[in-house]
Amino acid sequence: MNNDIANIDKVTELLSITEKLNHIKDLDSLLDNILFNARLFTNADAGSIYLKDGENLIFSYTQNETVAKRDKSHNRMIYSSFKVPMNTSSIAGYVGSTGEPLNIDDVYEIDTSLPYQFNKKFDVISDYRTKSVLTIPLRTSRQEIIGVMQIINAKDKDEQVIPFDENDKLFVSFFANNASIAIERAKMTREIILRMIRMAELRDPKETGHHVNRVGTYAIEIYQHYAEKKGFDKNEIKKYKDILRIAAMLHDVGKVAISDTILKKPGKLTDEEYNVMKTHTLSGEQLFDDKVSELDVISSEIAISHHEKWDGTGYPKGLKGEETSLGGRIVAIADVFDALISTRVYKDAWTEEDVLLYMKEQAGKQFDPELIDSFFSILDVINAIRNKYRE
Repeated sequence: MNNDIANIDKVTELLSITEKLNHIKDLDSLLDNILFNARLFTNADAGSIYLKDGENLIFSYTQNETVAKRDKSHNRMIYSSFKVPMNTSSIAGYVGSTGEPLNIDDVYEIDTSLPYQFNKKFDVISDYRTKSVLTIPLRTSRQEIIGVMQIINAKDKDEQVIPFDENDKLFVSFFANNASIAIERAKMTREIILRMIRMAELRDPKETGHHVNRVGTYAIEIYQHYAEKKGFDKNEIKKYKDILRIAAMLHDVGKVAISDTILKKPGKLTDEEYNVMKTHTLSGEQLFDDKVSELDVISSEIAISHHEKWDGTGYPKGLKGEETSLGGRIVAIADVFDALISTRVYKDAWTEEDVLLYMKEQAGKQFDPELIDSFFSILDVINAIRNKYRE
């Protein structure tokens, strides 16, 4: 009877968590929350999520408590870029292609007669020992497989690695089925945002989908480091990151209001043309005038303020210091860094050495000095993001 009550309580809690997941807008924030809660329920040390893309599973998110404790730049692992074929040769591929979950006590002891084997590459790179692995398919409401979730190394109360039991498999499967619906919705939101950006990209050849992905991802990583250093509440950090990535990706959406003769001019703009170009910040703010959500509020703040400078010499309002929103100050760093280090039709890329020297020199002038400190503290992560979203 006590076990039945405990199980009912767990199901109720899982349904409550799923309801909260439905309010998360950003796909990566959603995957982070899904993985965290699945690990919490099974007391697992690590986990990964793969999302289906054609005939492959794309490594989309990962968490590892052991690696995180000894490696301050562990977030770079999130931006690893590799894919697994949807066939039976790997554990994730087997589950993705067959739709059957796998619960393996020790992946180093898999029977050689089985079609799938464990790839030790991550363990070698990170000096980690994967042992127990629970792999669950992620299905939509139409029973289509959209990905795979792996939960790794269950632990007992003494922090010793143990196998996952049948209850773990039952609850994680139940949770995964419900969470998959939220993933499908978040993927649709991401696609809508990227379509909006592609519309602007058709008019402005200097802006690309990879650029906005990099800016949005740089922004959340700079924010996380800064917020943790300042002692912000963990739940508040997660909530703001969810909104910040999308809002940062939309920072230049106001350029849709600028004429083609200016946007597509290959040479240097005249002073008059540059003044017109600067109005994209005001147009971007206006696009979010009907503020019905916190996303609208932060998107509006970033659109109008990402060209402001810490010393007050920016535009359009000449705001100084913390008069500029936190999101605007973060995106200013992310946007300038990416613009300088990337090749554009109108310029060659700067060397990494020159870009970093410029960013450091502009601390306290163009950029918030505390945020620049955070930027330099996570350069490994920044470089991992650059590699993931290459042109």
